[in-house]
Amino acid sequence: MEKCKSTCITRREYHMDLAIFGAQAIALGAYEAIHSLYPERKIRCFLVTERGNNAEYCAGIPVLELAAFSGGLSASEKKHLEILIATPEDVMPVIEDSLDACGLTCHVRLTSLRWAELMGYYCVQNRSCMPLSALPVGYHRADIHMFQARFHKDRPLASVCDLPEWVVPIQVGAALCEERVADMADCDGENISGKNVNYSELTALYWVWKNRLSVPSFSGEEAYYGLCHYRRILNLTDDDLLRLPDNEVDVVLPYPMPYEPDIEAHHHRYLKKEDWDAVLRAVLELQPEYANVFPGILKQRFLYNYNILLAGKEVLAEYCAWLFPILERVEQYSVPQGKDRKDRYIGYVGETLETLYFMYNKDRLQITHAGCRFLT
Repeated sequence: MEKCKSTCITRREYHMDLAIFGAQAIALGAYEAIHSLYPERKIRCFLVTERGNNAEYCAGIPVLELAAFSGGLSASEKKHLEILIATPEDVMPVIEDSLDACGLTCHVRLTSLRWAELMGYYCVQNRSCMPLSALPVGYHRADIHMFQARFHKDRPLASVCDLPEWVVPIQVGAALCEERVADMADCDGENISGKNVNYSELTALYWVWKNRLSVPSFSGEEAYYGLCHYRRILNLTDDDLLRLPDNEVDVVLPYPMPYEPDIEAHHHRYLKKEDWDAVLRAVLELQPEYANVFPGILKQRFLYNYNILLAGKEVLAEYCAWLFPILERVEQYSVPQGKDRKDRYIGYVGETLETLYFMYNKDRLQITHAGCRFLT
């Protein structure tokens, strides 16, 4: 069956209705960007394989199950309906097969790079956050050390990915196993590697803080350090590396992702009430000035996901010195305590605290944004 060759949200396709496959943050971000940048484009609905825990509506648009929706369309309607697949990339092939089986053959993948490009245009238009790519290219290349968290049970990638030379793999949770998957390990030097079952990739960030940022002999004060995942890295071009020093960029974060109705409700999906209470109590005790603005930030819709970031050496050290005492206190107040569990909850807490910290300091720091490249 011949498939549509559409590039999706271009002006030449306005005669076609659009449906977005997906109903989580990637899909919601795509909807908001398209609705803002291309208001003439009619978005008919969000599609999912099964309703499950998805809401009935997303951004006021119905969330429909694929089989029921496609079953109510005529052949002509299917021909003139375009599907934007806005999900994690590893599930896109299965979704494409399902769409083809339903006769919906005009579809396109919103890859992580396309999503980032779309969000970049959207952020420039509504001035919600600054894309790194919007800054002028400088003349001095940044000295970057991006540590890529790898775990011995990570699923193998389907394709070989050539990583930039500034990406440094580090094994997380290395104290918990004999197998080695990277030359560097978070169990060397001062570490919390044994807490990886709760801290996830944050055991790597702790290692960077104690064994790189706190050691004067490693790089100069102008260096940038950061954290990424084995299948998600900040997508930085050579020009981006030239933008960092000359524009005095302090931080590069992934584009924030939207959640409905707010990020507090979103995190209740991953954290039980007792853990959430522990977070609020820890912030209030250790950082009361942040506690004052925390409720307002929780009631807004944008979250910095994945604990991924790149920052100047001093800026990242300040963030780590702020973050890890709070996380340790959360462990103490949790029920059960962190030492008695293995459910990665501290990693989820870290995402919320990263959002709190950098939104609180948005006027003090030069914060920019870039897309995350999803490795498959």
